[in-house]
Amino acid sequence: MRRDSLFYQLFAQLPQTLFDLLGRDTPQGYRFESVELKQTAFRIDGVFVPPDPSGIVYFCEVQFQRDNTFYERFFAEIFLYLRLYRHTFSDWQAVVIYPHRQAEQVSFDPYEVLVNSHRLHRVYLNELGSLEALPLSLALMQLTVLPEAEMPTAARLLAERTRIEAVPRPEVIMELITTIVLYKFTKLSREEVLRMLGFTTEELKRTRFYQEVYAEAREDGLQQGLQQGLQQGLQQGLQQGLQQGLQQGLQQGLQQGLQQGLQQGLQQGLQQGEAAVVLRQLRRRFGSVPNDLEEGIRQLSPDQIEALAEALLDFTDLEAVFAWLNRSS
Repeated sequence: MRRDSLFYQLFAQLPQTLFDLLGRDTPQGYRFESVELKQTAFRIDGVFVPPDPSGIVYFCEVQFQRDNTFYERFFAEIFLYLRLYRHTFSDWQAVVIYPHRQAEQVSFDPYEVLVNSHRLHRVYLNELGSLEALPLSLALMQLTVLPEAEMPTAARLLAERTRIEAVPRPEVIMELITTIVLYKFTKLSREEVLRMLGFTTEELKRTRFYQEVYAEAREDGLQQGLQQGLQQGLQQGLQQGLQQGLQQGLQQGLQQGLQQGLQQGLQQGLQQGEAAVVLRQLRRRFGSVPNDLEEGIRQLSPDQIEALAEALLDFTDLEAVFAWLNRSS
């Protein structure tokens, strides 16, 4: 699991998580950063920068593997930061997040005084408590260390808590839950994970995943359909123009034919673009689409295509799509 990236997202989206770990009210104005100290190529996982020089700067590190030189590196990074940016804060605190106590290094020499001081807070995720009782931000952290067998049930619990509790930015928490589960179940698609978590069709449509995929497919499909429609429309327009030109005058007939052809081409392009969106969504979910099914979808009216796009998220196989087409016809 790529936990560095995951915890970066968690702190960036929900900066109150650090203060939940410390059991403190979240102060206003803090800015989360990942800071590289270029003089020595050190990088601190997270720095919570106070809004003014009178505040406390918080250093945060996520350590999931035992490293018997970790504190040597961590305190070196901290004191280099203090030297470079001393004018931006009045005091400092540090937080190290472990999955469990066994991941911590064995010997603290020669940093034992700092390790056991009030400046350093060590957090062991498996000791935080039950998911039901923890704040959602800390429950998300604990979700990252659960065994694979327990994760689906726990993730559904957190998703349900997000739905019923009055939490700010629930869509961010839903997206983080999905991302954490994806890191554990690498062979599942994002849509399969969303289904596993019990997302309704409407909730699925509100996720960033659905909006990005649908927008991408819609754009590609519209471009492809518009191009095909314009080509067909222009060909039809030229043929109509030639026929009308023999009767009404070649120039006038060509002009009218081209206008009609462009109009028909635009209409056909939009219709084929919508159909391409639906077909692309079906291929993402079920693999290849039979030719007769594809042809049936391309023959639908714009209103029918729109209705099919709404319904396809509820389909579990291609037989359901065939049944829908039969009913619609």
